[in-house]
Amino acid sequence: MIFQRALRRELISTAGAVFTTLFTITITVMLIRILGQAAGGRVSSSDVVALLGFSALNYMPIILILTGFVSVLLVVTRSYQDSEMVVWFASGLSLSRWIKPVLAFGLPIMILTAVLSFVATPWANRQSAEFRERFEKRQDVSKVSPGKFQESSSVDRVFFVEGISDEATDVKNVFVNTSQNGKTSVVVAREGTIEINKDGDKFLVLKKGRRYDGVPSQSDFQLMSFERYAVLVSSQSGAVIGDTSARSLPTIALLRDRNNFNMGELLWRVALPLMSLLLMLLAVPLGFVNPRGGRSANLLIALFLFVVYSNMVSVFQAAVVQKKVDVMNAWWPVHLVAAVTVVLLFLWRIGMNSQYHPSVVWSGFKRRLRRHGETK
Repeated sequence: MIFQRALRRELISTAGAVFTTLFTITITVMLIRILGQAAGGRVSSSDVVALLGFSALNYMPIILILTGFVSVLLVVTRSYQDSEMVVWFASGLSLSRWIKPVLAFGLPIMILTAVLSFVATPWANRQSAEFRERFEKRQDVSKVSPGKFQESSSVDRVFFVEGISDEATDVKNVFVNTSQNGKTSVVVAREGTIEINKDGDKFLVLKKGRRYDGVPSQSDFQLMSFERYAVLVSSQSGAVIGDTSARSLPTIALLRDRNNFNMGELLWRVALPLMSLLLMLLAVPLGFVNPRGGRSANLLIALFLFVVYSNMVSVFQAAVVQKKVDVMNAWWPVHLVAAVTVVLLFLWRIGMNSQYHPSVVWSGFKRRLRRHGETK
């Protein structure tokens, strides 16, 4: 009981330091990226703090998984380096006795990871998308100054707007001059607005206007009148839209609409708490280190295993999105391999204290050879 309390205190202390380090690095990187987007005019400068908070919630599950994994690994490694594990094994206690205090430490992290994965992260993605979409709609109109000719970013269109509505969503008396492939097209309309279709394509919809194609003095000149005319402003691939919308949907909505994007997102959300639990258990046998050696190799191996684990989950998620594998056959294989790896490593480390373990047998064999050489 005393050992378990002391171990939990050390795990919590180490986890606090690890979490602070990872969170600070993540927030710094996110802040630099969002400030760059604000400087480039892709997000509003007034939304930087809110977007930073949403990004932090989005990355929080991964930060918590790494915090639990690295904390357990560092504590176990320190126990080996300080020869505490030698005393532990000499007292007749097994490495499996570490499982209970590690689970007591890791269960709150696992629950918090699940809550973030299933509830908080989708909400943060929805809020972030709403902030960005609201700014994009506002900017598409506001960047055209009333009474001034302005060139588009693609340098093939010139806009002129006489006035903007009080809501800053509609424009009045619009003039658009487009030059493509050596041909000129002029569109004039009484009013216009920005609309986004279900596929994520953005259109400038003009109403009650005329379109002039070509030069009036030439034979290919055309004049058309229209009640509604849509000009494509920007397009987005369906895969990206589907994937992005799935990340923003509540978990109940994913279960109701079981398309490939939603099932792939559901697989990822289920995987995060399972990864948290299995990685913390994996850190116990993985923390073995020679007291005379360093701990850097162990930490590098652990980080490599984390990267492989998360990437394999992403591979299965992509397979579900691409309809190559059913979600019921894709969510469990990676976690089963991780669980089997945990069991095998525990058996290996526990067996190291047995006289029949290969390393013990080999060490005894070398000692006998050395003694035999000395007697000669």
